[in-house]
Amino acid sequence: MPAERTRGVVAAAGGAVWRPADGGGIETVLVHRPRYDDWSLPKGKLDAGENALAAAVREVREETGLDVVAGRRSVRTRYAVAEGAKHVDYWLVRAADGDQPFAPDDEVDELRWLPVADASALVTHEHDRTVLADLARTDVPRAPTLLLVRHARAGSRGDWDGPDGERPLDAQGRRQARQLADVLPVFGPVELLTAERVRCRQTLEPLAERTGLPLRALPELGEEEFAADPDAGMAVVQRLLAREEPGVTVVCSQGGAIPSALLALGVRWEGTRLHPPAAKGSVWALGGRPGALVADYYRDLGPDPDAP
Repeated sequence: MPAERTRGVVAAAGGAVWRPADGGGIETVLVHRPRYDDWSLPKGKLDAGENALAAAVREVREETGLDVVAGRRSVRTRYAVAEGAKHVDYWLVRAADGDQPFAPDDEVDELRWLPVADASALVTHEHDRTVLADLARTDVPRAPTLLLVRHARAGSRGDWDGPDGERPLDAQGRRQARQLADVLPVFGPVELLTAERVRCRQTLEPLAERTGLPLRALPELGEEEFAADPDAGMAVVQRLLAREEPGVTVVCSQGGAIPSALLALGVRWEGTRLHPPAAKGSVWALGGRPGALVADYYRDLGPDPDAP
């Protein structure tokens, strides 16, 4: 059941676009909106039933014409608007290689690439400077290299008569798999790996169909295999985290392996909970190394509760 929508909230999403600058460092994009005569980061309201991450990438593409790949989650800004309270969820997004022509329209009539400091000086609204300050951070990566996916719902083990490794997704699990296929392409996946369980493979099959990537077995991150040889499992995780090329590896695993791997990486959860969560159909977006690690948790990639 989806979370209850927050009353009186206008939900929006956007992105801080970046690319390497000539001579080192990075530069970012600002857009000019003639309706408000302001310089801002590309953003916009969520469509009905839309996921916030998908909306952020869509809005960036629509307002800038750039092909972008989602990176780590940035900050949420809040401010008052005529309709009530508004929040904007931001992600850092990398511009794809190559220059794409900008086509001005009534919504955005100018686009500028600027060093981050210059963009922060030009931008009209203080809340956008908060996002740009996050973009300028160098202590953690701007993008993940590994998406750890917990398999989608597969019903009850007690209700399944066959071998547990052959237990398939149920109807809700198939819906979750389709939601993953709808959203995860924004991260630019380049490799799909799965534990050797039917439910894990079925979780990534819609994504494989969507991206055209082959789905390969990764036995080291199955639940029993990881418990039997955690060093081998963590060696795989560390190798995937160390990826230097753009794009992410997507791995579907199980509820016993994922929290254990996260604990080994130093990921902790707020409150008194010992193990980081790994709900069925959830995703951990990981990048970097222990001590300088990106670890974004996506409990659900379905419609945002505050979408119209």
